[in-house]
Amino acid sequence: MNAPRFGVNYTPRSGWFHHWLDFDAAEVRADLEVIAALGMDHVRIFPIWPYVQPNRTLIRPRALDQLAEVVTIAGEAGLDVSVDGIQGHLSSFDFLPAWTQTWHRASMFSDPVVISGLAAYLEAIAGRLADLPNFLGMSLGNEVSQFSSTEHPEPHMATPAHAHAWAERMLAACEAGAPGREHQISEYDRAWFSSDHPFTPAMAARLGSATTIHSWVFNGTAARYGNLSEESVRLAEYLIELGRGWATDPARPIWLQEIGAPMPPLAADQPVEFLERSLAHALDTERLWGVTWWCSHDVSRELADFPALEYDLGLIDSQNRVKPVGRAFAAAAATARKQAAVPAPRSTAVVLDVPDLEPGAGYSANGREVCAPGGEFFEAWMRLAIAGGRPTAVLASRVDDAAHLAQRGITEVVHPADLG
Repeated sequence: MNAPRFGVNYTPRSGWFHHWLDFDAAEVRADLEVIAALGMDHVRIFPIWPYVQPNRTLIRPRALDQLAEVVTIAGEAGLDVSVDGIQGHLSSFDFLPAWTQTWHRASMFSDPVVISGLAAYLEAIAGRLADLPNFLGMSLGNEVSQFSSTEHPEPHMATPAHAHAWAERMLAACEAGAPGREHQISEYDRAWFSSDHPFTPAMAARLGSATTIHSWVFNGTAARYGNLSEESVRLAEYLIELGRGWATDPARPIWLQEIGAPMPPLAADQPVEFLERSLAHALDTERLWGVTWWCSHDVSRELADFPALEYDLGLIDSQNRVKPVGRAFAAAAATARKQAAVPAPRSTAVVLDVPDLEPGAGYSANGREVCAPGGEFFEAWMRLAIAGGRPTAVLASRVDDAAHLAQRGITEVVHPADLG
């Protein structure tokens, strides 16, 4: 087995994602060359939906050409590229075209007209990039399901049935544009933790080519347990194994698509230790496709109104200089490739007793709160992990499925109550 891939989520240092409005290929090239020099093998890039599709029936050819140019420049630097389509949402800012808002307000997840426009948009992007040899495929959009969250100030309402149908339609559009490439959902973490979220763990772990994990300790983990607690540095590992527990295919790859070292909650002297310890645990998991750090470059402080933690997430500063955390990530990647160790199967599974309903029954997955920081399942899994147990997760509905357990190498199942 090859070592996991290592890459970054590309945040342009000049203008952040507004760089698409003043596109400069030379600046993009300079950014990507520094990323490649760190030993990265891929980047994840983010077109802005209203910049590309300002009208439902206008998908700007020049915007598609610029996107293809970035992918080509990345290839010249030795980088493969995954593209997130629907942005959608980035670093607390929402980007929605006028034809979905105010007088044209409609849910992107349930309105058939908006859905048809979105499908055309994703198919157009995938189709424009399909012939580029370093194009990996599409994610539907960066945590786009957050628009359906009850926490959103202007939610795009959806039921689980809407969400499932929407995800299948969008993945089909990506496949129509770029057949045979790797297309995934890119989930907001409430899918794992919140029963009222219409996008569910089963969707995340069964639709598309891989399960994508976004691991952020500002989700309450650091606040509850401590910045460098075992719970915080094992959060990515935990989410990877939680995702594995929900999958029906034991061989399904898992992509740690986002992990970062946010300050706050981390203190200025903590990101390197956080990175090193987090990656050591995450890399001790099976079938890990890759690790993609958030993010490549710091946000320039000339740009206003970002949450404080968003400015310093980069491996590289806004002057294109590699930071200590960038050197640490490069070193971790080099070590992992050199060792190319195959993690042992996890023979002990903690039982997750959450309903596993199929689409026709609503995909409800009620009770997901037990998986959130502080929840019964979370705490039981962490206790076992901290004690050296290397646990995975198994759904209660699979505990008596001998074939499933055997395929995963599980020889012991324990219930949260058994772990105190």
